[in-house]
Amino acid sequence: MFNIGAPEFFLIFVVALLVFGPKRLPEIGRQLGKAVAMFKRSTMDLRNALEQEPPEDIEKEVREKLGYGDEKDKTV
Repeated sequence: MFNIGAPEFFLIFVVALLVFGPKRLPEIGRQLGKAVAMFKRSTMDLRNALEQEPPEDIEKEVREKLGYGDEKDKTV
């Protein structure tokens, strides 16, 4: 995802351990994992919503407002 290797990950872990301490580090890790999972779920939901066909009533309304009328698949 971020293209982080083992040395970089180890350095980040050591800095986090020094900053937050050993007691709070597991809690922060869980919260970060939940946040990443929620972000992934939200992006997948958005992607699925954008890939769906619009309902016919909305498509009809847009065609009428753009002046296409009832013609389907009008090619130029």
